[in-house]
Amino acid sequence: MSKSRLTILSVLVAGAVLTGAGAALPARAEPRLAATTAAKGTPASAKSLPSAGKSTRAQTLKRARTWLTANHGHQVPYSQTKRWKDGYRQDCSGYASMALGLAAPGPNTVALARTRSITKPIKMSQLKPGDLVIDAIGDSRSRHVVIFEKWNNSKHTSYTAYEQRGRHGTDHRSLTYGLKRGSEYKAYRPVQYGD
Repeated sequence: MSKSRLTILSVLVAGAVLTGAGAALPARAEPRLAATTAAKGTPASAKSLPSAGKSTRAQTLKRARTWLTANHGHQVPYSQTKRWKDGYRQDCSGYASMALGLAAPGPNTVALARTRSITKPIKMSQLKPGDLVIDAIGDSRSRHVVIFEKWNNSKHTSYTAYEQRGRHGTDHRSLTYGLKRGSEYKAYRPVQYGD
């Protein structure tokens, strides 16, 4: 088989793995990657997810901004079951996947947090533009991910982030997720940035 055919086949297989993650969704439930969990809490099929292509922090934030006006000048509406015109789920993890340039429809929140070919944990104080703040605990009603843009002050008591949230859609606002002691929200750095 030629090298170009192998490359195309690899891309198709990688896309099928990611697409399969969101197939056959129950109404109102975040897509799950697998019913079983591997030893360190990583969904079994998340280990097979390919890493994202190289992208810069500026590119991630630029893509995040597009959904603020993509719906005829308005934000993309929130949905856990629908996909936007670009093929990504209209929920928070679909939105983050789109901004990061991952294959559509994108991994779910748990996979974004636990798949080391996509992100790695960092301290909240280390957040830089384009990093993620994720609550990967609970079910589809409590898990969430936002895209960090900047700290609002030198004391780091709040930050501005891009978010796809229920009953609203795409948003760009000040948040405090993860800043209180004991919060389930944790900081993650997309490995594609290379730092």
